[in-house]
Amino acid sequence: MFSGKFIKKNGKLIYATPQDALAYEIFVDKLSEGQKVDMYFDLIGADHSKAQLAKVHACIRELAKEGGYTFDEMKALVKQQAGLCSDNNGVYECKSFAECTKDELMFAIEACIQIGRDYYNLNLG
Repeated sequence: MFSGKFIKKNGKLIYATPQDALAYEIFVDKLSEGQKVDMYFDLIGADHSKAQLAKVHACIRELAKEGGYTFDEMKALVKQQAGLCSDNNGVYECKSFAECTKDELMFAIEACIQIGRDYYNLNLG
């Protein structure tokens, strides 16, 4: 999985940071010859980006597959780990990813990375 940021300069999209360029190269190196990939671009919004939502959902799918959980079970675990759940007058509620800020989604992505590393020896970063 590759997620990076780009910036438009002189009519072209270029990598926003050297780390984005490196992550892209690593991603391409891991592809099999002739393998197809999905790609989409979206503007980065003030609250969060669709790329963040896509990444957290892709990570959850990978963790669920690796750990033998359903997608919804793993999503609940990630939300708990990311601090997106609370007890409101005896009712335990978790925030929807669609309502999260970019920082909250960043915490969710980091929770996925940590769960993958600590429990499944996965590198989701």
